[in-house]
Amino acid sequence: MGRRLILLTGSVATFVVGPLATAVLAQEASIGEVAAAVDNVWLIVAAILVMFMQAGFALVEAGFTRAKNAGNIIMKNVMDFSVGSITYWAFGFALAYGGSSVGGFLAYGDLFFFDDNARAGEWFFQVVFAATAATIISGAIAGRVKFTSYLIYTPFVTGLIYPIVTHWVWGGGWLSEIGFFDFAGSGVVHMLGGAAALAGVLVVGPRIGKFDEDGRSRLIPGHSVTLGALGVFILWFGWYGFNAGSTLAAVGQDIATPVVTTTLSASAGAIGAMATSWIITGKPDVGFTLNGVLAGLVGITAGTASLSFGASVFTGLVAGTIMVLSVMALERAGIDDPVGAISVHGTAGLWGVIVVGLLSSDATVGVQVLGALVIAAWAFGTSFAVFKLIDVTVGMRVTAAEEHEGLDRSEHGGEAYPEFVFQEQIAHPRDLDPIGSNGH
Repeated sequence: MGRRLILLTGSVATFVVGPLATAVLAQEASIGEVAAAVDNVWLIVAAILVMFMQAGFALVEAGFTRAKNAGNIIMKNVMDFSVGSITYWAFGFALAYGGSSVGGFLAYGDLFFFDDNARAGEWFFQVVFAATAATIISGAIAGRVKFTSYLIYTPFVTGLIYPIVTHWVWGGGWLSEIGFFDFAGSGVVHMLGGAAALAGVLVVGPRIGKFDEDGRSRLIPGHSVTLGALGVFILWFGWYGFNAGSTLAAVGQDIATPVVTTTLSASAGAIGAMATSWIITGKPDVGFTLNGVLAGLVGITAGTASLSFGASVFTGLVAGTIMVLSVMALERAGIDDPVGAISVHGTAGLWGVIVVGLLSSDATVGVQVLGALVIAAWAFGTSFAVFKLIDVTVGMRVTAAEEHEGLDRSEHGGEAYPEFVFQEQIAHPRDLDPIGSNGH
């Protein structure tokens, strides 16, 4: 009887627990699937935020430059992402994250990213970073570069120069092996873009009228501080995807810390830049303050997940301060950067890389300095070679007449602000209107 009872109890237990165990296993599988889906959604949303930064860059660059070149600025930002996406799809992603590595220098495999649906989210997150690196150059050389030449060099940035550095740091390459740390791209994205922008400015030269006969800098104000300010706020908004999204997942990850450090550093960057400009010029300069926000964002990007909140404030203050000093030093050296891109991204990016070694346990100062120097040298050297090659073949710069007229007309046959043309036609009908000149 006892044995029968045991068997009966065992049968009942199997009948009850068996399906329950199966249900638990199924539930565990579904939880894993949900977690993977949440991670993927977070990665895509973060990438969309970074993609929206293209709008911010367009507005900052257009607002900080002259109205006659606003359409050209818009075109370059549109093509940054359009040409950059195709180039990165074709071979940029392969050089950064392909299946095999060549001595830790570059990867290979996955050319044209053929139907790799499992890595589609990863590709999208990486391509928006590549486009960001390319668009940094646009503002620094605004107002004097041929549009065709711009279309030639952009693929080199997104398809070659940037992906190789990405492999060094984020693709398991040699810099990551020696302990170089850059969480979201102060060096990999921003300092690289700043160094490439410096190379472009040196090849192209300053805008006409920027410096007088004695080499002293003249102010050439941008046409809309309002557009520039809106662009800065859009960039700040998108930067949360840039920094917090670099966790690459949401489940089990701390995405709140990067949000806080990003906010604190950007705010401190604005304060640092405002105070520095106020002390030097006697006025709290609007342009410097706006760029101070961006410098603070650039500065915190490398250590956004590891620096303390107090260190983030310090990082932003220094970034905003040195950005102002860098802009002034470059102008004294005869280097014309209409939007301050070299200083915002290059100088503040260098600081962002180094401060990780100073205030974080993630890396040492020596390794961070070495990595920064190598990345800057690579970006500057390769970009200078590309710009110089384009310059001696098809030419980088528009003619003086085209620069005076504005690139909207000479390069694109239109106007971002048609009202200006209408007013000119009223004032000088015989000079600009062929119908009027014929007396009809």
